[in-house]
Amino acid sequence: MKSAKLGLVASALLFGTLGAQAAEDTIKVGVLHSLSGTMAISETTLKDTMLMLIDEQNKKGGLLGKKLEAVVVDPASNWPLFAEKGRELIQKDKVAAIFGCWTSVSRKSVLPVIEELNGLLFYPVQYEGEESSRNVFYTGAAPNQQAIPAVDYLMNDLKTQRWVLAGTDYVYPRTTNKILEAYLLAKGVKKEDIMINYTPFGHSDWQNIVSDIKKFGTAGKKTAVVSTINGDANVPFYKELGNQGIKAKDIPVLAFSVGEEELSGLDTKPLVGHLAAWNYFMSVDDKTNDAFIKQWQAFIKNPKRVTNDPMEAHYIGFNMWVKAVEKAKSTKSDDVIRAIVGVKVPNLSGGTAEMLANHHITKPVLIGEIQGDGQFQTVWKTKLLVAGDAWSDFLDGSKDLTADWTAALNCGNYNTKLKKCMGKTN
Repeated sequence: MKSAKLGLVASALLFGTLGAQAAEDTIKVGVLHSLSGTMAISETTLKDTMLMLIDEQNKKGGLLGKKLEAVVVDPASNWPLFAEKGRELIQKDKVAAIFGCWTSVSRKSVLPVIEELNGLLFYPVQYEGEESSRNVFYTGAAPNQQAIPAVDYLMNDLKTQRWVLAGTDYVYPRTTNKILEAYLLAKGVKKEDIMINYTPFGHSDWQNIVSDIKKFGTAGKKTAVVSTINGDANVPFYKELGNQGIKAKDIPVLAFSVGEEELSGLDTKPLVGHLAAWNYFMSVDDKTNDAFIKQWQAFIKNPKRVTNDPMEAHYIGFNMWVKAVEKAKSTKSDDVIRAIVGVKVPNLSGGTAEMLANHHITKPVLIGEIQGDGQFQTVWKTKLLVAGDAWSDFLDGSKDLTADWTAALNCGNYNTKLKKCMGKTN
């Protein structure tokens, strides 16, 4: 009996050892995107994008001699749940990095967890800036890579004089519109020529708001809508624009959160001529983009599926992480953080993205016009790549701040006038 018990213990120990070895044979990658709730319309595609990128890397032989393993969780458009799921990915699943979040409120929820546990987050969506974390890599656009150039285009090319800043009621639209309002006022726009409106996530009754926008645009001055409306609220918003006969030639809408994926669920005929500002469009004519589209449609088994800007951001971020891991010969957070600054990878627009010391990247800025087939025709593009700026030049509390996570400063909010770091360093 005693020998039998010892045999069972030995078997259990052997099984546990084999299990640990099996776990160590893969490098786990966390995928933190909403697959249900109001943001599923945008985020589900990003989950599938990550699965495709991981599958492709495994076909190349994996990373550091090991296969990559995706660990997918659904925070269900529930912002506190992002933090809980992020903690689970790092502590329980032992992921080497997390790729995820869409809204800034979800990122803000995860941020303290990522920093506490010294994890890595690659964030793929345009955001409001005013942040630079040692543990986060911002592969979407900062305001100077989307919002400011978009307003310049409306002002200079379309001669816009009245402005509707319409957004979903959370941190990204509110902070972005605060920056844009300050920028417009500095450009000489009168306060009465700026209308600001916020609606909750999932808002569906747009009749009165669209009617107010239409009335605001009848003052004899060229009027445009700058939209930071996020998620599935865009569907009834654009439908109501069509219902009330608001055409792009009269009051153009320039959106920051509407891409090809969102348009694929809409009748785009009434929306032709309205605009979006991104750093990538599916319609970009480039061999790298053509290959990416072909790969995506084959992976998803649907030749009609579209690509979009946040997908490109994940493409860039994932490839940067792979390069940094290979450079560091390690998946440990501290090693990757040291190795990733200066890493360059191709973007999908024919250029190169570089990870900067402030953990933002270089990007082109494109303005696209909605076509009847749900695609965008590029009508304006920056001549050069734009370096992402973590801190706005147009807000009093930010204009003197810079971020640099190299040994030079090791600070995300260094005050250039006071010559000191205004927050913690890691």
